[in-house]
Amino acid sequence: MTVSRPSTHTQDGASPASGSPPGVDPSASQDAASATESRPVKVSTRNVSKVFGRQADRALELLRKGGTKADAQKLGAAVGVYDVSLDVYAGETFVLMGLSGSGKSTLLRLLNRLHEPTSGQVLVDGTDITKLGKADLLRVRREKFSGMVFQGFAILPHRNVLDNVAYGLEIQGVSAAERRRRALEATALVGLDGWESYYPSELSGGMQQRVGLARALAVDADILLMDEAFSALDPLIRREMQDELIELQARVNKTIIFVTHDLDEALKLGDRIAIMKDGRVVQVGTAEQIITDPADDYVEAFVEGIDRAEVLTAANIMMPLKATAQLRDGPHTALTKMRRFGISGLLVVDSERKVHGYLTSENVRAQLDDVDASRDRIESSRIGPAVTVSLDTPLQDIIGYASESSLPIGVIDASGRLRGVVVKGAILAALVRPGRGPDDPTKSAQVNTEGQHAV
Repeated sequence: MTVSRPSTHTQDGASPASGSPPGVDPSASQDAASATESRPVKVSTRNVSKVFGRQADRALELLRKGGTKADAQKLGAAVGVYDVSLDVYAGETFVLMGLSGSGKSTLLRLLNRLHEPTSGQVLVDGTDITKLGKADLLRVRREKFSGMVFQGFAILPHRNVLDNVAYGLEIQGVSAAERRRRALEATALVGLDGWESYYPSELSGGMQQRVGLARALAVDADILLMDEAFSALDPLIRREMQDELIELQARVNKTIIFVTHDLDEALKLGDRIAIMKDGRVVQVGTAEQIITDPADDYVEAFVEGIDRAEVLTAANIMMPLKATAQLRDGPHTALTKMRRFGISGLLVVDSERKVHGYLTSENVRAQLDDVDASRDRIESSRIGPAVTVSLDTPLQDIIGYASESSLPIGVIDASGRLRGVVVKGAILAALVRPGRGPDDPTKSAQVNTEGQHAV
């Protein structure tokens, strides 16, 4: 997520934030998901199952009757994936996440039929690839998939960087000149320009993984599959590779399906995340949806240790505005609004809802007490600065801003329009992990936010 620093607005003009997503209502995580789902479906599965072993069909029937993975194992069958249906949208980074043995890597290999499904469908751009013959399947793999990036790098030790990057194109029969051109472009894209003649033994782990990534990008297909691609790297290099993948995705806009067992990595990379357990998908959603509304106790335990301040944003915790002051309002109108809602100040906006500052009841009364002051309009000298943040500002940053000021924080969209407000009570409520019963601790926190909308 891009962090927009707070903007200070005064009567002299509004300063719109940059890098923010389109304006949303307080249910921001749902809107983020809706934005993703407005794209065409790129890859989908329908009731896909994969059971290994000679008794696969019997085991599958047992599962359909309510049996468990352990029951299937008694038949000598291993359940990799069971009854998974999901959609992956064009241009999104979709993360498959779970513990070891959850089925995430098996599911990834079902998407391009490296594993043959025991039952169900896999559709790529609407084509059911489970029905394709060998020649057609090979064509789809070459045209639609950019290969796979593995944890173990899987680069050829006897080839230099450029030849490794060009290997997939060579297999496809691309001419030498075209191979070189595309390989050079992909090498530069991952930051390895100048290293083309080096061999894998001369590269660090992070650089070797960049070679694998460049090889997949050189093929220039729509879908990139990544299986624990950064898991073998040292923590510092791993974080750097995650950052580079985010930047790279902003440029190439591929459909990336990324497998990881690391929740922090999933939250950082994924537009949406599918959490798996025992071969099944137990929840699909954005990071915010999974953290704030876990589907069951398993998911809740998974996310229990996550710092919510690093994941939630202003859009997730902002509250509806009770009232605002318009530039055209007179002092009596502004004071009436404050009295009506029991608040001590108002954000001042123009006709396009762009913030021009903050007006306190004290300043309004001072204008009314001044016999020489205007009675028709709020005077600009009475309007103080307002602190605003963009919709995607992390809660962690908002906490810092709130500690420096007692005023509410306005939340604006990419056009600078006011969409909501963050008050200290909402910050406290967001930091409390939601409960599941009548004793949900957030309920009291939410009650405590009443009367604090000084907006």
